[in-house]
Amino acid sequence: MTKEIVAVALSGGVDSSAAALLLKEAAYEVLGIHMRLWDSPDFDDQAHRAETICRILEIPYHQVELQKEFESYVVDYFCREYRQGRTPNPCVACNQHIKFGLLLDKALSLGADYLATGHYARVEHSRDGYRLLKAADTLRDQSYFLYTLTQEKLGHVLFPLGEYSRDEVKQMTKQAGLPTATRSSQDICFISQKNYGAFLSQRFSALPGDIVDTQGKKLGQHRGIAFYTIGQRHGVGLAPTSRGKPLYVIMIEPEHNRIVLGSEEELYSQKLTARKLDWISGKAPQEPVTAKARIRYKSKEAEAILSPPRHCEPEQSEGEAIFDVHFTQPQKAVTPGQAIVFYNVDEVLGGGIIDSHGTGA
Repeated sequence: MTKEIVAVALSGGVDSSAAALLLKEAAYEVLGIHMRLWDSPDFDDQAHRAETICRILEIPYHQVELQKEFESYVVDYFCREYRQGRTPNPCVACNQHIKFGLLLDKALSLGADYLATGHYARVEHSRDGYRLLKAADTLRDQSYFLYTLTQEKLGHVLFPLGEYSRDEVKQMTKQAGLPTATRSSQDICFISQKNYGAFLSQRFSALPGDIVDTQGKKLGQHRGIAFYTIGQRHGVGLAPTSRGKPLYVIMIEPEHNRIVLGSEEELYSQKLTARKLDWISGKAPQEPVTAKARIRYKSKEAEAILSPPRHCEPEQSEGEAIFDVHFTQPQKAVTPGQAIVFYNVDEVLGGGIIDSHGTGA
């Protein structure tokens, strides 16, 4: 019987190397595939570790050059969103267009039946199709970043770590003598935390504008809307309190080049609109749906009612379908540009991009 072939996306870190190890032990024919996404010493180190992992596991090594595509689909998108006063989620864009787009296509072209990654998530096949589920290790669950996966792609994707805890993963790679990253991975792989401001400064022309309160009273001047995000308190550039209460960025108005500050209470919203929604089943709901929703990766799930899609005016987002979401309880710092993902217990229903948020109830 011919073995099924799996291409494992190797970053050089613990998780992807454990995925390759588990698949080899499960008697798949395994090959390693590493994406070259960015020119930097960190990415040089990643490539070296990925090649070393393949040598230890005695599997073929392939390297795919995707710098131009990563720049276009992820970095340019990242910058474009910030220019529009939004806070992007580059990991979602990378998964959709790079890992489970171009890299999956490359894996299949190499003769692989599947692409496997080190994501902590699970795929289950039922009579109704494929279901995307949370990982067994809820603290490491990464299903939030995977809501753009389609039925077709789920049929060619494996997540070997879905049933394991991070401690178990680290232990198995240690016992196998596999190299591990010298430091924890970053939220944004192409920007180190210490160089975040410098990266933004290189990519954006600073266009100062007004900082105002909710009544429109000028409080100071900002250095460019790209340097701010909803919920930000520190680094605003003026005294962060009003009458003894902390002030937060509660709104960014790119059309006026203006930042609005308010109290913590004014950060809460009970409703939002979302766009560019993807559904794991491939079918958008036509009736209101009650589900648990997560408005950022680290936020707690909250009960929400998702209304059927409607279309905005043609001059607004080219007539794109948008969805209204109402929460049972107000949510803090609902941020345009971030992903909202809907769950039914452990199952990912789908998700989209937060477009705007309402105030109050």
